[in-house]
Amino acid sequence: MLRGLIKTMRPHQWVKNLFVLAPVIFAQELFDLRKVLGALAGFACFSLLASAVYVLNDLVDVDADRAHPVKKNRPIASGAVTERAAALVMIALGVVALGAGWFVSAWFLASLAGYLANNIAYSFGLKRVAYVDVLSIALGFELRVVAGSFAADVPPSLYLLIVTFLLATFLGLGKRMHELVVQERTGSASSRKVLERYSRRAVNVLLWITGTATFATYCVYTLDPHTRAAFGTDLLIVTSVFLLVGVLRFIHLVRNRPESESPTEEMLRDGPFLATGVLGVVTTIAIIYLT
Repeated sequence: MLRGLIKTMRPHQWVKNLFVLAPVIFAQELFDLRKVLGALAGFACFSLLASAVYVLNDLVDVDADRAHPVKKNRPIASGAVTERAAALVMIALGVVALGAGWFVSAWFLASLAGYLANNIAYSFGLKRVAYVDVLSIALGFELRVVAGSFAADVPPSLYLLIVTFLLATFLGLGKRMHELVVQERTGSASSRKVLERYSRRAVNVLLWITGTATFATYCVYTLDPHTRAAFGTDLLIVTSVFLLVGVLRFIHLVRNRPESESPTEEMLRDGPFLATGVLGVVTTIAIIYLT
């Protein structure tokens, strides 16, 4: 059962919580141990709370998952993990995350609470409202960045908040597009009823709009005189290439990997995407701190 519980917690999805570290990186505070430790504590709290949310989602969706050709193999849906055990783990993870969050800062705890409230609303209602469900997903990423600012005690960048929201909306739309592609190619009804209220054409248009807006906004940020003055370099625009490749690769995965459970999981298995991401992060940090 332990292996099933760990799988239900989805530790591979903790990569999403790296958004918590973004404020301290772009604030040029990586050499300030106190701020870095605060950001890492924030990452740990969000990872635990995110796992509690994943368990909650699986508990709420257990009946629908049992009727799904792939999701029926999830630990709770398959019976490998009992609902009672999952509920106890969910509560424990939530209590530890929120309790630890209090020691980081009161504002960070408020961000954690907002993230939890948003996900509870998503699980019990918002996920059934077309397009609002995607905005709820985007809000979760935005709260990660805000929380990271509070945890590291650095001011949030308006550009960072805008790019994060656009990127998260893009990823959420990609998830819906992937589900629509799977539904169309398999000819089977999806367990996610909200898909009936989505138009594949509209999602495709919005996917390209948000992807383009994310790339364009980031380019404007790198070329902004205040950004160039703060970092003392004009080279940050180079990193936009990695973002562009990542956006295009994600769209490719969404459209061409219907056998995967979700585009997020496919991203974490895709060599070109991972290589682009790692090179992008390394290049960005090198330009910010070494030029």
